[in-house]
Amino acid sequence: MSNSPEEMLEEKIGYHFRNRKLLKQALTHSSYANERRINKCEDYERLEFLGDAVLEMVSSDFLFKKHPDLPEGKLTQMRASMVCEQSLVICAKDLELGKYLYLGRGEEMTGGRERNSIIADACEALIGAIYIDGGFEKAKEHVRRFILMDLEDKQLFHDSKTLLQEIVQKRAEEAEYRLVKENGPEHDKTFEIELWIDGKKISEGFGRTKKIAEQEAAYEAVRILKKNNV
Repeated sequence: MSNSPEEMLEEKIGYHFRNRKLLKQALTHSSYANERRINKCEDYERLEFLGDAVLEMVSSDFLFKKHPDLPEGKLTQMRASMVCEQSLVICAKDLELGKYLYLGRGEEMTGGRERNSIIADACEALIGAIYIDGGFEKAKEHVRRFILMDLEDKQLFHDSKTLLQEIVQKRAEEAEYRLVKENGPEHDKTFEIELWIDGKKISEGFGRTKKIAEQEAAYEAVRILKKNNV
C-alpha cells in the first residue's frame, strides 16, 4: 500500500503530525483551494504568516546565543541571509517539497512546483503547521535541522552582488544584469535574470523580485568563478 504525500513528507522531516489536516493545509496552494471552494479547502497562507514569525524568532535566538560579541546591525544582516527566500528555497529543494504540493490545474501547468516563491512560502507554512501541532520546541527543532545549516553558503548568497562586483573590478571587467523573462500573474510574478560579464553569459537567476533574481544570478556566478579559481 503506497503512502500518501503527507506520510512520505513526515518520514523525510522526521516529524509525525497528530493533526494531519494541518500538514495538508501547509502543502495546499491557493489555486488548489480556490478550485475546491465547495469543500472549504484551506490554503497555506495563514500558516505561512505564522511560520515566518517562528522562523524569525528561532533564527534570532540562534544568532544571539552563537555570536555574543556581534552588534545588532551585524546580527540583523546575518538573520536576513538566513531567512531570505533563497535560503528557504534551498531548504525546500533539499526536502523536494515541490512534489508534495497541492496545486490548481493552471498552476500545475505553468511549473508551480518549481517556482521559488511557492516552495519558499510552503516551507514557512510547514514551520507554522509544526508549531501549531507540536509546539514551539518541535518547530525550533525543525528550523535548526533544515534551515539553520550551511550558514556560510547562505551568507555568500546574501553578499553575492557585492562579492561579484569586487571580482569583476579586479579583472577590469563589467557585469550586466539582463531581464529576459517575467512569468505569472501580477501578484505572484517570477523574474528571470541573466548575468553577463564582458559580453559573455555567465549565469542566470530566478526570483519573485528583480533584486532576488539578480542575487541568485550573482550567487551562481561567484560560485562558478571561484570554482575556476578566478
